[in-house]
Amino acid sequence: MKRIVFIYSTVDGHTLKICKFLAKITEDHGFKADVSQLTPSCMIDLKSYDQIVIGASIRYGKHRPELLKFISNNLKTIESKNGAFFSVNAVARKLDKRTASDNPYVRKFLKTTAWKPKIIGIFGGMINYPIYGLLDKYMIRLIMWITKGPTNVNESVDFTDWDEVKAFGEAICKII
Repeated sequence: MKRIVFIYSTVDGHTLKICKFLAKITEDHGFKADVSQLTPSCMIDLKSYDQIVIGASIRYGKHRPELLKFISNNLKTIESKNGAFFSVNAVARKLDKRTASDNPYVRKFLKTTAWKPKIIGIFGGMINYPIYGLLDKYMIRLIMWITKGPTNVNESVDFTDWDEVKAFGEAICKII
């Protein structure tokens, strides 16, 4: 049985939710899937997997700092395992921001890393005002107001197109 590891970097947990959804899809196709959080001190035996999928969220315009360090430290192994990447961000709530050439965060990511993923997914994230601290709540609200997004601080809005996530999961199964 081929093994896939989904490594995620998240702030509020939505990227983990997407990873679990993708893991289920790959398991339904006969693969063994593990899900592991990317932390500054994480130790994952990447060589024991047939494929590596890395998912990362954006907060205030940036991926978490450990993402690029992890990729740089493990580049050869990731490249040898048909690595796939997906980014989760609120900008991708807009249909015209869901390609690598149109999403500013993915463009920046691809410019700052030597890794060229076999496939790239870009998914709308989640704005979950009720769980944010006061500063995050109002900073994100300001950003959403500027970009014409939701501003009701009592709401949670999931921008993820789960059919797109499913299609990405199916694509992962084909490149292994």
